[in-house]
Amino acid sequence: MRVKITIILFICLNLILCASAQKKLAQARAEDPQYQYNIGLVYLNNGKINEAILYFKKSLYLNPRFDLALNALGLAYFMQGSFEESLKYFQKCLEINPNLTEAHNYIGSVYQEMGIIDKAEQEFRRAITDKTYKSRELPYYNLARLYFLKDKLQDALEFVEISIEINNRMVLAHNLKGVLLEKLEKFEEAIQSYKKALKIVPDDINLKFNLASAYFKNGEITKAKEIFEEIYPKATDLELREKINQYLKLIKN
Repeated sequence: MRVKITIILFICLNLILCASAQKKLAQARAEDPQYQYNIGLVYLNNGKINEAILYFKKSLYLNPRFDLALNALGLAYFMQGSFEESLKYFQKCLEINPNLTEAHNYIGSVYQEMGIIDKAEQEFRRAITDKTYKSRELPYYNLARLYFLKDKLQDALEFVEISIEINNRMVLAHNLKGVLLEKLEKFEEAIQSYKKALKIVPDDINLKFNLASAYFKNGEITKAKEIFEEIYPKATDLELREKINQYLKLIKN
């Protein structure tokens, strides 16, 4: 009987100690800016922007000079479309850490969305000068997009090719290169670019549409028709379905 009582007491003590440890852990996490920041990143990566903002702000409440949290909060507001708020946090981030090149790239994107093209280009160019920046393909890609909007296609092509040299698996860059080559009426090269992108993401409907469109413009009607007919039932976007339908009507005629 005493053995049973001892075992029960031991189990109860363990449960008390365990609950106490869990309480201390929860308290430590609640007071840890890095932990709050990490939770925010999880929400941001899952597209839950409001929740992400909440945790980034908790992180900054605990450490107002946490540069990564400021940068992440700027990104969250950018994704939300709150450009003025986004810009404010990126600039605060750079006041604390002027060497966080990623923030310059993001500021460039904010300025581009706001239509302040000269400042956007300035920020992207500042980002590509940092040889230690691990994601230099991004500002090069952004410069390509910017020059595409300016209708400086050859310059845009040069920038996007550098982006691909840095990161050959950047789908957006391969796709943009295809679009630029189509604009330059280099349809066979555009087809190759779209194919490279599709090797990385084989089921992307928009890429398949671009490939089919390039085939059509290159006079390879049968290949274009096969792809259009394949993706039409899968397309949920009404605008894309209408574009596919228009191509199919042209092919029939």
